[in-house]
Amino acid sequence: MFDTRTNKSVISVEHGQPVESVLLFPSGGLLVSAGGRYVKVWDMLKGGQLLVSLKNHHKTVTCLCLSSSGQRLLSGSLDRKVKVYSTTSYKVVHSFDYAASILSLALAHEDETIVVGMTNGILSVKHRKSEAKKDSLPRRRRPAYRTYIKGKSYMKQRDDILINRPSKKHLELYDRDLKNFRISKALDRVLEPSCTIKTPEVTVSIIKELNRRGVLANALAGRDEKEISRVLNFLIRNLSQPRFASVLINAAEIIIDIYLPVIGQSPVVDKKFLLLQGLVEKEIDYQKELLETLGMMDMLFATMTRKDSTSVLQLASDGLPGSQRRES
Repeated sequence: MFDTRTNKSVISVEHGQPVESVLLFPSGGLLVSAGGRYVKVWDMLKGGQLLVSLKNHHKTVTCLCLSSSGQRLLSGSLDRKVKVYSTTSYKVVHSFDYAASILSLALAHEDETIVVGMTNGILSVKHRKSEAKKDSLPRRRRPAYRTYIKGKSYMKQRDDILINRPSKKHLELYDRDLKNFRISKALDRVLEPSCTIKTPEVTVSIIKELNRRGVLANALAGRDEKEISRVLNFLIRNLSQPRFASVLINAAEIIIDIYLPVIGQSPVVDKKFLLLQGLVEKEIDYQKELLETLGMMDMLFATMTRKDSTSVLQLASDGLPGSQRRES
């Protein structure tokens, strides 16, 4: 920090990573720096003493922003997420997901609008709905109970024609997300314990569909420790099942390629990766043994077929008369 009158350094702090963004609170007592995966808050009144170090992103933090009230601190990162922190506890109170890595971030007057610039050239503008507008909307009156039971007790007459109304089929929530191209949200829904335990085939089918669309890597990227642990737990639990093996082995390879640079930062995730590696290697050994067994069975079947054809030809030649045998 420099004094503009003398152009001399007043306070210097060591962030530890290349600094991407710096933010000074309006009071001048706190300074926020962003670089690498860290967001650090410094107390200027104590000579630049480190107050708190936040590590909630998986990739480099590129931008910072403060709300008009000073109660919320926002950070954008290359992991496609915007984190919202409380300036009293410095805990994450909300998070936004975007389609590409984030380069810039800003809030409009009274925090009604958040503007985000991304690496794909798109400028995203989101507006917060005003609660006053919600209250001003007229409340729709619901039909009376007699409307629903009307005609329930009617008895069909002889000349009446009964027409049954086809029941409307509603899409599941993950199908709606896929239809609206919310791939990460669709994957999160099928990774819930209620789905992975009761209907793992649904989870595998969504993974297969995302892989068919070529967006499985995008859906798996940018996840925190809790989310990636949920994915790894599902792979470890179902990788050995023959009906899921081909799809899940491909998903495991994609996860390893994505998170290989960050291995070693979380002991929990590292342990699961080692367990997953052992399962994949064991499954590959099973596949090799199965192929060898299939090869031996093919040889046996081919030998038996050759012997049967030779026996049939021999019986046919033995049944011919002598003159026909010599002609043949």
